[in-house]
Amino acid sequence: MKRIYIVRHGETYINRYNKMQGWCDTPLTEKGIAGAEQVGKVLKDIPFDIALSSDLKRASDTCDIIIKHNTNHDEIQHIASPFFREHFYGYFEGMDSDAAWQMISGPHGYTSHAEMLKNESLDTVKDWIKEADPFHDAENAHEYWQRLDKGFKLISQLDGAENILLVTHGFTIHSIADRYGDFEIKKRPRNASITIMNMTDKEMKIVSYDKLKL
Repeated sequence: MKRIYIVRHGETYINRYNKMQGWCDTPLTEKGIAGAEQVGKVLKDIPFDIALSSDLKRASDTCDIIIKHNTNHDEIQHIASPFFREHFYGYFEGMDSDAAWQMISGPHGYTSHAEMLKNESLDTVKDWIKEADPFHDAENAHEYWQRLDKGFKLISQLDGAENILLVTHGFTIHSIADRYGDFEIKKRPRNASITIMNMTDKEMKIVSYDKLKL
């Protein structure tokens, strides 16, 4: 069995300013760096066999900080991959989040992001993001999972890797937990939080979500 410790990157400036951040990237804030340092300390005694991250700098930097604290820090290979990027928001990248979600949810009768998430599946939301994008560049659910599933296939093929660190993004972790968890999740994980997945030859299952401690 593989145990995957899925960590959301530390806070960035776009997080701080409440803007849409998918494939666009901004540096970690001081708070974000401190959060990465803290989660690194929480995970320091987990002997990671390998570390993976999104290739976006905020995730890659968070991963490097966590590795620095780890008991296996001299041996851990870090693979940064586009497979684990955040959902691509297309036209909405960098836009004020409240305004963007109004454009996405409004045509379907919702007045807020929270109301939409309460009633609609995350895959429906992904499809609506692409639908609302005037250029239709944003990923829909099929495109998103086609990309992310390549990342999980990569993990499944890592022979001998049992404890795996994966640093990725908020909507992505929410989506993974929604698909592979058996409990209701309506909120994204916090920055620098830990979600745990068990992977066997037969199934992938989320066993813990959005924790700051093990």
